[in-house]
Amino acid sequence: MNNTPNSDTAEEFRTTSVRDDITLDSGPGTWRIGLIVLSNDYTVERDFMNMRPNSDVAIYATRIPFAPDCTVASLKAMAPSISEATQLLVPDGNLSTIAYACTSGSVVIGYDAISDRINTIRPKATCITPITASLAALDCFAAQNLAVLTPYVDEVNAKIAAHLDQAGKTITAFSSFKIEDNEEMAALTSEAIFQAALKADRPEADALFISCTAIRAAEVAARIEQALGKPVVTANQAMFWQSLRAAGCDAKVQGFGTLLKQF
Repeated sequence: MNNTPNSDTAEEFRTTSVRDDITLDSGPGTWRIGLIVLSNDYTVERDFMNMRPNSDVAIYATRIPFAPDCTVASLKAMAPSISEATQLLVPDGNLSTIAYACTSGSVVIGYDAISDRINTIRPKATCITPITASLAALDCFAAQNLAVLTPYVDEVNAKIAAHLDQAGKTITAFSSFKIEDNEEMAALTSEAIFQAALKADRPEADALFISCTAIRAAEVAARIEQALGKPVVTANQAMFWQSLRAAGCDAKVQGFGTLLKQF
């Protein structure tokens, strides 16, 4: 027998109330991390979910428009959309942190401009960017001299190098895949990143920094560390680490390098 009401009998439809039996808590996730992800990114959400120590860490993502090509101009063009993207992140919910997930964008736009746009909408959320997180991670290792690997074209590389210099870091070597197309960045295999990392390192470097949230570097960070015998900091690894710690979660994570395992 079909008890589904039709439009003629809908006014007579009644259900059995179980409202008196409900139990409410604060919702899913003890530690809630918000993510502002580029519209054409394949990697960040996947990396964050893979690095979670447990299901009590909840990830909530929204997207921000971004051009197919990664240039200084296209990175700057994202700035006005940060506020709108923030508004779409569970608007009435509580988030511990909000991470703007673009390393080169956070360099070109600047932390203050990004945090102003995020905290105007969500004043209680800690703003995280990949470059500030990466610098904090490198400081955990007291890494002054850096070997750097990026996927960017040189106009973007110049911005990264200048930012690291302003942060007081010394670049011992700077290597790049020199890719402009975001689809191609995402298509870089982890093996290609591993092999490039071996070539990018220098004996005098205290650590290797791998920039860009679009590439699958976090998943090979531990393997690169083992091969080089020194710390490796990647954009997504560092951004997740700082988001986790700022949210109040001190759980250690295995399989993604010393940063998440030790600090």
